[in-house]
Amino acid sequence: MLKGRNAVVTGSTSGIGEGVARALAAQGANIMLNGFGDAAAIEKLRAELAAKHGVKVFYNPADLSKAAECAALIEDAEKRLGSVDILVNNAGIQHVSPVDEFPTEKWDLIIAINLSSAFHTIHAALPGMKKRGFGKIINTGSTHALVASANKAAYVAAKHGILGLTKVVALETATTGITCNAICPGWVLTPLVQKQIDARAANEKIDLKQAEHNLLAEKQPSLRFTKVEDIGGVAVFLCSPAAQNITGIALPVDGGWTAQ
Repeated sequence: MLKGRNAVVTGSTSGIGEGVARALAAQGANIMLNGFGDAAAIEKLRAELAAKHGVKVFYNPADLSKAAECAALIEDAEKRLGSVDILVNNAGIQHVSPVDEFPTEKWDLIIAINLSSAFHTIHAALPGMKKRGFGKIINTGSTHALVASANKAAYVAAKHGILGLTKVVALETATTGITCNAICPGWVLTPLVQKQIDARAANEKIDLKQAEHNLLAEKQPSLRFTKVEDIGGVAVFLCSPAAQNITGIALPVDGGWTAQ
């Protein structure tokens, strides 16, 4: 379905971003990977996607906390792939602390990576999308774009900001052939969430299975994690003709979290 389209997926060397990159590649899209991690593992992922799906796959290590590197990522993708038709802003980090104890440098870094980077990549990608009359922008929001949790001030603020940015871009591009939407996952079993499970098990002196259950029971009525493959499938749908008139939405994939 996406044969001949070119996608940039930030934070795609693991977790949700990797799942989205795999799903888009499986539909024929060429991919620009981005993220941190072991160089050999990243190259293995790049080569695997290219060989398995017969698509072009490149990697750019841009540090998305820096505006210039966000713009350079888009420029590099346009140069090597020919265009940026699909932009998935997925990169994100987390820190948990009460507001009055929250390190200011952590606040600044989370806002830079989780929110500002999306503005910078969209800012760089939109001129080409407008020129071609086609673009699919997907921002990874969170249930925390819709509701809050204690001790996550920067993350919640950034994700609320992502949803606001999504709506503004959707309105500004409504007649251009470009759509902009946010996928809002609940608990997805990624390395980031696994760290929270491990910490909970250690702090509460319980096994990992019980820690997982307790984490889910607090927020996610389905009592199951969303899979990264599920998020990939939603991203593919938002890039499909069926979603051509869907723009400016927050699409929860959260097991009922925000229905409560």
